[in-house]
Formats: sequence, C-alpha cells, structure tokens
Amino acid sequence: MKKSKFTEEQIIKILKLQEEGLKVEEICRKHGISAGTFYVWRNKYSGMEVQELRRLRSLEEENSRLKKIVANQSLEIDMIKDILSKKP
Repeated sequence: MKKSKFTEEQIIKILKLQEEGLKVEEICRKHGISAGTFYVWRNKYSGMEVQELRRLRSLEEENSRLKKIVANQSLEIDMIKDILSKKP
C-alpha cells in the first residue's frame, strides 16, 4: 500500500476546511490532491478528531498483535495434536 504524503492529522485538518464551508475543488487545488482522494479520505475519516484517530490506530495495532498470538497458539495446538496422534 502506498504511503500518503499527508499525516492523518493533516488529513483531518483538510477535511475540517470543507466543514467550514470551503469548496472541495478549492481545497484540492490548494493541497495538491484529487477530488477522488478527498472523498476517499472523507469516507474513511469523516467526523473523527485527532484523539479518536490515535485511539483507533492503537486499537488496530493491538488487534493485529492479538490475532498473531491466536494464530501461533492455534499452530501449536495443531502440532501437539499431530504429535500425540502419532505416538503408539
């Protein structure tokens, strides 16, 4: 996935400009983004504050870490079952 040249905090500030009444075309021209990018950002980050976004990121990282733990435990369980089934 391509990394954006904008941080998430900057994206939220750009989206706030539209809420303040600026036109989308004007915002896009000023920041050098396409209208499509703006609308993708709006769908993803609409109504979020910076603190909420940071909390979301930390929860996503924790969720990813927990999924890895569950996958490793599942593999260990399968290996143990396989070993136990082969013993005479």
